[in-house]
Amino acid sequence: MAVRTALDREASWRPRWFWGALAAPGGLWMLLFFLVPFYVVVCIAFGGIDPLFRTPKPAWDPLFWTGNNFSFTWQELTGRLAFLGAPILRTIWYTAAASILAMLIGYPVAYFVARYGGRRKALYLVALIAPFFVSYMMRMLAWIDLLQVNGYVNSIIHAFGLGRVNWLDGKPITVILGLVYGYIPYLIVVLYAGLDRIDERHLEAARDLGLNRTQTFVHVTLPLSRPTLLAGGIVTVLPMLGDYYTNQLLSGSPHTTMIGNVIEGELGNPLLVGQGGALSVLMLVVLLIPLVYYVRQTARASAERA
Repeated sequence: MAVRTALDREASWRPRWFWGALAAPGGLWMLLFFLVPFYVVVCIAFGGIDPLFRTPKPAWDPLFWTGNNFSFTWQELTGRLAFLGAPILRTIWYTAAASILAMLIGYPVAYFVARYGGRRKALYLVALIAPFFVSYMMRMLAWIDLLQVNGYVNSIIHAFGLGRVNWLDGKPITVILGLVYGYIPYLIVVLYAGLDRIDERHLEAARDLGLNRTQTFVHVTLPLSRPTLLAGGIVTVLPMLGDYYTNQLLSGSPHTTMIGNVIEGELGNPLLVGQGGALSVLMLVVLLIPLVYYVRQTARASAERA
């Protein structure tokens, strides 16, 4: 409480408009490049089709919004000719498998860097951040080179006397591994940031009470890293659910179509742009649920620490 009072007293010299002015550039950026485009999508989703040119006709005035596109989307999900069920279930399955696999790979890496990096911690961090400097498309193209029939993966398999596998002909495992490969750098950085903030005194107290390294990890480190695991899950799961480019590059098969591919296909058809916008809005609403849960959990944890 004394520390907080001192901080409040230190900041008391600033005028009332200071923090508003400081946040203004970021707020303007969000307004221009997020809220305005999002409003355009919403207007298209609640709009109609121009009867003459057969192109989307946005309804800029909320008073003239209609729910026709949402009705069509609901029919695509539950109607007699429904086809969205399979891509939605497939998306959930691929995302869950990729997220679990990414956690199993990323958590040990982040834990090692945070606890045993030592003087080489900066070098490890550079190696972890390096993939961010390579575009996602280039990394997926590299993955194609690895998995093609004459690629390095098949060369290694063939060296052990096994036959070559066509990994790029619509195999779910390829899409899942591609999702892991594409998003695991984000997960590792988030996990490292959380694990590195765990107070070393908690671990020392556990060892003083007689716990060995394994017991200390299970009973102290792992519980303290739950908020970090939740944050890492949010960072990776949300973009995976809307991903379409990975599946498009590594498979392109209708048997591995995800919900993002459905939205991308509808947005590419002028007659279906409104339905694609409606499906995008519905998906955003669904994705907001885990995000709101994370924000509430974070706020509750912050209140408990205070």
